[in-house]
Amino acid sequence: MRYLVRSIKYFIYLMIVLSLIIAVLVFAGFVEADIETMFTHGYDSLWQIALMMAVFALIYPRFGFSKRCAHVYGEQAEQKARLFEIMQRMGYAVEKDEDGCASFIKKGFLSRLLKMYEDRISCSFGVSGIEIEGLTRDVVRLVSHLESLPEA
Repeated sequence: MRYLVRSIKYFIYLMIVLSLIIAVLVFAGFVEADIETMFTHGYDSLWQIALMMAVFALIYPRFGFSKRCAHVYGEQAEQKARLFEIMQRMGYAVEKDEDGCASFIKKGFLSRLLKMYEDRISCSFGVSGIEIEGLTRDVVRLVSHLESLPEA
């Protein structure tokens, strides 16, 4: 279900970005405001563009979100301390801290809005390290930070 919600959000986001680009081109005078002359196939192009954006929106969550394991060894309390320190430096706040797992969200309203409120990083602690799930680019940064820190 989460995958479908993310896809719908990205479809809406892509359509808004495309609309803004077209509006800028119209206001700058690069294209006429009439859809029939703006696109080669006129109004028929609108559903083709929407279909293309829907395909991108359906594919993106598969690659945009991932789960990785940071190989951080030691006691769970030490792992947790390292994780909380790095998350604070990366601009995240604790959303939930339960036994064996924690989740974080971005602190700033604007950064959350730009990520369409899909900024949650979920972490669970285990014997092999910390399993981290969220936006792929943030997960990769976090795993890199955690594994590059010297042992406490």
